[in-house]
Parts: sequence; C-alpha cells; structure tokens
Amino acid sequence: MVRKFIIDTDTASDDAVALIMALRWADVEVEAITVVSGNVNVDQATRNALYVTDLCGRTTPVYKGASKPLLRPTAHAEWFHGRDGLGDIGYPPPKRQPEAKHAVDGMIDTIRANPGIVLVTLGPLTNVALALGKAPDIAANVSRCVIMGGAACTSGNVTPAAEYNIWCDPEAADIVFRSGLPIEMVGWELCREQANILPEEMTLIRGFGTELAVFSMDCNRRAFLATQEQSGDPGLGLPDPVAMSIALDPSICTASSAHHIAVETVGVYTRGMTIVDRFGVAPDVRNAAIWEPYVRGPQAGQGEPKTRVCWQIDIARWKEVLYSVLR
Repeated sequence: MVRKFIIDTDTASDDAVALIMALRWADVEVEAITVVSGNVNVDQATRNALYVTDLCGRTTPVYKGASKPLLRPTAHAEWFHGRDGLGDIGYPPPKRQPEAKHAVDGMIDTIRANPGIVLVTLGPLTNVALALGKAPDIAANVSRCVIMGGAACTSGNVTPAAEYNIWCDPEAADIVFRSGLPIEMVGWELCREQANILPEEMTLIRGFGTELAVFSMDCNRRAFLATQEQSGDPGLGLPDPVAMSIALDPSICTASSAHHIAVETVGVYTRGMTIVDRFGVAPDVRNAAIWEPYVRGPQAGQGEPKTRVCWQIDIARWKEVLYSVLR
C-alpha cells in the first residue's frame, strides 16, 4: 500500500538529501512539499526544493510559505550550508515554478484530502503552526508527525540548550508540540558521531556514480566542514536525512518513549530548548502566580504524553537506507 507524505522544509543541503530519500522511496508518494524560511530565505529554499524535484524527475507540488518566524527576527544558517543553501556550487535555476497557493493553504488542503497522511518537518515549524491555527482539525488527519528538531536531554547545535529548527521559531514549536499531533521527535543528536557519514562513506557514495549521489555529496561540501567546526564530529552530520529514514522505516528508531515536552519561549539562555519530562516530575506551573503571564495552555506534567522521543537509532540501517536511494 502506498503511503502519502507531506514534507515541510527550509531546503538546504541536508534537507535536499532527505527530499531525495522520500521522492525515491518505493512505497511513498510525496503529495506536497511546503517551504518555510530557515536555513536560507524562503525564496531560495523554494528554488532549492524545486531543483531537487527536477533532479528526481518528479512534478511534486511545491508551495512557498512563511518568510519569517511568528515573532522573532529571521536567523538564517548560510554559514553552515552556503549562501544558496546548497554549498554554493552554482546549480542552475529549476525548470518549474512554485504553486500559486500559499504553503499554509497547500498544507491544509493536502492534509484534508489525504486522511492518514504522514507529515515530516525538516525546518522551523512556522508553516505548521500557522496551518494549525487556521485549521486545527487537520491534526486528526495526520497519522504520524515526524519532526526533525530539538535535542532530547542533551546540548543543542545553535546554543548549549537548543537545536536550530526549534530555536529559530520557538513560539511556533510551542504551538505544534501542544497541538495534539502524533509527534515523533528526532533530535539533532541522533545524526552525530558514528551516525555521521564518515569520509570513507562519502567516498563510497561518490563511487556510486549516479547524479543523485554526486549531488548529495557536493551540495553538502560546506556542511561537511561546518560539522567539524561546530561539534568536532568525525564526518558529515545529516539530521534531516536521519529523520526521514525514520519516517520511511520506523524500525530505524531502536529506542523511544513517550513524554511531555515543553518548548522554552521565555528563557534568556534557554530559548528553544525542548524540555523532555523524562521522569514525569514537571510541576503544574499553571498554579504558580509567577508563571501566569507566560502560560497559554497545558504544560509539561499535564494530561497524557503526546510526543514520542527517539533516543537511539540503528546506524547501519540508516546508512543503508541512504545508500539505497542514491545508487
């Protein structure tokens, strides 16, 4: 049976590889790609998404969405992915144009038309939060919401407390994590260390000799260097493809558990932190007067767990999934 996906992305180099994985997966039909500001501006990210669909020989609808976070100023990541998000290789313009409809409306219409669809998010959650605000009923139509974002009980990659996608628009993330969507959080830490694509594995991929294999390594040439500069890891970190591999093959997540997650929106040093109530110890802060100006709904420690946190992955299997779509 064919599985329907909708992918929300701030298309840069690792997003591009994740899109290839979904577009090439045998039993997956990508119904729509919605684009959000994040790694690069939304126009560049849309261009990049269209270029990837061209490479894959697909005409998947691509919708341009939010150009900035809900409340925060924009904060792009060209230093990590290159000015164009794809390693500044100078790829030609895509052959197609984005759809006329805004990504928020495209997301709502696509989810409503495909009950049971899988939503995969690879960037800041601005589009998703706006869609939920406009059409809260869509949450019930999503069978899985796989979020590449956050850092579960560990350091982040943009501050010591926060991962970029959540930090970039913490208010949007707060809305999404409270929404009732069936969220599976795949944190940045799962692409690190031996889950990196190691230099010898990058050479192996190039050796496949296919256009997609060469593109996947070339467009990540800046990200490869940035991984070492940022975290001292041994190879190329690919957080979005790791999350996509779990969306495609849930067995790649070998350890998970359900917890309340709160997104920090008011902390000076902890903006965007994904606070996992791993042991069920979070207090009911709604009864504390000091919190009243900040509390907008259920907090960690309230109600049933909504988010499944992935703690470990089958590294060999994740890499084989990647190889299989690039050969």
